[in-house]
Amino acid sequence: MTLIPREFFDRPSVQVAPDLLGVVLEHQTAAGLVAVQLTEVEAYAGASDPASHAYRGRTRRNAVMFGPPGHAYVYFTYGMYFCANLVCAGNGSASAVLLRAGEVIEVEELARARRTRGVAAVSHRDLARGPARLCLALDIDRAQDGADVCVAGSPLRVRWPDAGTLARSAEKKKIATGPRVGVSSAAEVPWRFWVEGDPTVSAYRAHVPRRSPIPGDRPSARGDSPSPRPPLAPPWVTP
Repeated sequence: MTLIPREFFDRPSVQVAPDLLGVVLEHQTAAGLVAVQLTEVEAYAGASDPASHAYRGRTRRNAVMFGPPGHAYVYFTYGMYFCANLVCAGNGSASAVLLRAGEVIEVEELARARRTRGVAAVSHRDLARGPARLCLALDIDRAQDGADVCVAGSPLRVRWPDAGTLARSAEKKKIATGPRVGVSSAAEVPWRFWVEGDPTVSAYRAHVPRRSPIPGDRPSARGDSPSPRPPLAPPWVTP
């Protein structure tokens, strides 16, 4: 196992992001190890990027983004999903890369067990297809926020693909770029990178503004949305 060195991440996220395609993210837990080869990522540039969580400054939630490169920033969203990022550049820049999708290449049975709900079968391509699914397959949650992915002793690690595996190398594939998924600000910035033609890449969905309550709809108990119309599912949950 050859881990990716910290110097790899000590660059702006827009430079790191395409170089992450084809590398392997693995998580060792008590249940076992699952490894995913990355096929889709998004770059965020911190305080200079209106779409970044760090755009309005440091908070308790995003503090890891302002720390050294090579650490995981994990956040909770929609009240039910986790998403993982890798911090880049350092020096308080809050630059990071969102890990959007990948292919499970080790211990698919464990990843499938984590992703299976009821009797519905999950296809191989969908096991880690989208940032929330990737975290589910790897069992990543806020406990991994701040994890150092560049040291062998860390349960969450990023490594080069092993030469003996059947995993594909992104170096032999064309890398495509396009707008980031579901962001309301700087939506036109083409900082999403993916391995063109790979079936594990998630479907692109633009940001959908929240609807205002429609006259006649009864507000929910929380008062934040009309109860007859449930909120839209996050764009990365459905294929």
